[in-house]
Amino acid sequence: MPFAPVLHSEWLKIRTLRSLVAGLGALVLVTAAFSALASLDNAADADFDPLFSAFFGVSFGQIAAITFGAQAVSSEFQGGALRVSLSSVPHRGRWFAAKATAIGVPVLAVGLLTGCVSLAVGKAVLGDRASAISWAEGLRGVVGCGIYLALMALFAAGLATLLRSGVATLSILIPFLLIVSFVVGDVSGSAADFLPDKAGQVALHETWGGALGPWTGLAVTAVWAGAALLAGAWSVRRRDA
Repeated sequence: MPFAPVLHSEWLKIRTLRSLVAGLGALVLVTAAFSALASLDNAADADFDPLFSAFFGVSFGQIAAITFGAQAVSSEFQGGALRVSLSSVPHRGRWFAAKATAIGVPVLAVGLLTGCVSLAVGKAVLGDRASAISWAEGLRGVVGCGIYLALMALFAAGLATLLRSGVATLSILIPFLLIVSFVVGDVSGSAADFLPDKAGQVALHETWGGALGPWTGLAVTAVWAGAALLAGAWSVRRRDA
């Protein structure tokens, strides 16, 4: 079967699951809300990063992105859905590529929208202090936000495929992102710079002092996502449905 019909069918599965659609909506709302709170809190701070204040909500909005990626895959392991999918598309690699594309593209689109909304909300709350954010920095933040969220959703999708469980995946990733990330948040110039979330979020900062820049940081996150997807593809090809 050609790739396009497989992709269309995978997109239909995602679009018809209300929880997944709601998750994309939550991605925008949660990110914008926390960005507004962070900008309000930092508005009187003499030493702050205005760009990251506007995009601070991504640290929490990414939970919706990884939940979307994990749930979109884990639904295949419920009620024998994967056997039905593979009976329609015997080429397992093509099916998994379509599934990953159907996850990554909408999250990228919603992530770019999220970046625009967060930047607008953050600048509105910061007021005159937002003038420190240049047009190029704002554009980098918006593009980086979309790419980062899409990569994190794909990272979760690959891990969920390997573990065959959305619950197990979220049980690993959510504590990691909310606890480990904040614990090592102020540590730079070490291995912590190469964690998937810390590396990717460099693009959301006006300045950075670690080993990675905005685009090299996103490249590191892409390596993590690619490794998870390769592990997921191996699991799909080698294990029984």
